[in-house]
Amino acid sequence: MVRKIPMRKDILSGEMFKKQDLIRIVKTKDGEVFADETGKKNGRGAYVVKDLEKVNDARKKKILESKLKVDSEKLGPVYDEIIRLIYREDIPKR
Repeated sequence: MVRKIPMRKDILSGEMFKKQDLIRIVKTKDGEVFADETGKKNGRGAYVVKDLEKVNDARKKKILESKLKVDSEKLGPVYDEIIRLIYREDIPKR
């Protein structure tokens, strides 16, 4: 039996990716926004592809700000966390 691979849409590009190739961004009811490593935290989730170029481009164009309706000040640390998670996952591949 073939297992179905969970797919999610990347909010930066609108493309579908395997869930494991994405980082989940969570926005709670309190308006708190953070990167969710486990993918299981409570809150509204959005997915970002693990691609430094796309994340940096999104930061310049303020894509997450408009999608999540949050100001840049709050999302600065979130972008840093996304980049840190991408680097951390990239290290074992080298």
